[in-house]
Amino acid sequence: MTAVKRTNRVSGLIQAEVSDLLLKKINDPRLALVTITGVRVSSDLRIARIYFCMGSSSTRSKEEVLSGFKSAVGFMRRELGHCLKLRYVPELVFHYDESFDYGDRIDRIMRDLHEKERT
Repeated sequence: MTAVKRTNRVSGLIQAEVSDLLLKKINDPRLALVTITGVRVSSDLRIARIYFCMGSSSTRSKEEVLSGFKSAVGFMRRELGHCLKLRYVPELVFHYDESFDYGDRIDRIMRDLHEKERT
């Protein structure tokens, strides 16, 4: 039970720190309007899966954003090492969070159904 609490605590810290880095220290235009939606850390704290979404006005593709993260991952790990105080800084693996697209699709379908009922 304590291992689960620790991974949740570390996940929250990583999410907050990576979000802060994106906001304040990383000036890569590929990573503008990117939001960190969640972090899942493996039970041994070696791998952190970081989920992100892009702003609706973003014209960049997922591949461009992933290449931006790939170029910034060394800097992010170094900064995380300073603030997390862990024996090992987790490997950062970035994934696009598709849940917002799915929710938007369902919302559009519901809106279309509602419009059809009105007519």
